[in-house]
Amino acid sequence: MTTGICVDLNSDLGEGFGPWRMGDDAAMLDIVSSANLACGFHAGDPIIMTNTASLAREKGVAIGAHPAFFDLWGFGRRRISGDSPADIEKMVAYQIGALQGVAALAGHRVSHVKPHGALYNMAAADRELAGAIARAIRAVDTGLLFVVLPGSEMERAGRDAGLRVACEVFADRAYLDNGALAPRDQPGAVIHNPEEAARRTVEMVKTGKVQALSGKSVPVTADTICIHGDNPAAVAMARAVRSALDAAGVTVRPMHEAGKS
Repeated sequence: MTTGICVDLNSDLGEGFGPWRMGDDAAMLDIVSSANLACGFHAGDPIIMTNTASLAREKGVAIGAHPAFFDLWGFGRRRISGDSPADIEKMVAYQIGALQGVAALAGHRVSHVKPHGALYNMAAADRELAGAIARAIRAVDTGLLFVVLPGSEMERAGRDAGLRVACEVFADRAYLDNGALAPRDQPGAVIHNPEEAARRTVEMVKTGKVQALSGKSVPVTADTICIHGDNPAAVAMARAVRSALDAAGVTVRPMHEAGKS
């Protein structure tokens, strides 16, 4: 029995570089409906990007660009404030284009864009940065979905730019009272227990709310659910979340097929 609720389940993949690998992409691609592929700035290289896009195509998983600050050393999780919005716009467009090229080579196509790490968190609160990302997406392809934190500057920038947006919640991250993600260095910010992640995910999808670290109930919009692929428990967590959604009668399918607006 289904509830009539449809969501996407996404993961950040292709996050290796050269001989170095991060996470079990093949296993995750058996579970998720969309994958956000690193585009070379925080991880990823032409070989990994092409191979991951090809595997996603074989498994029927949608792919999106996962642009970041130019920060291989810090895995894109360091807050970089020296780049102007104009420079960020160019760097995001560059990364989207790079993935579009190798995706075409792999017989796949890019359907969405989700910023990575510090770029995501900073753009959620910074109107100029969010606007730069939205402009880059619009310039490259107005049909691309913009994956955003609900209620954030990214969501506002995306809608102002005339883009379709997909509001994202996180199965493996805790929230602050204002709806932002808790900083990773804060106790309890990262959820490691698959059962807890699954329970929280179903709650977010069905009620539109999540319990913040303080205990406060915070409203959220869940068009797509993220499970980080670099978490050691990522595959077990993804399986638990997918099973819980199936048991709750929630349909899982790629975000670009769900008619987001």
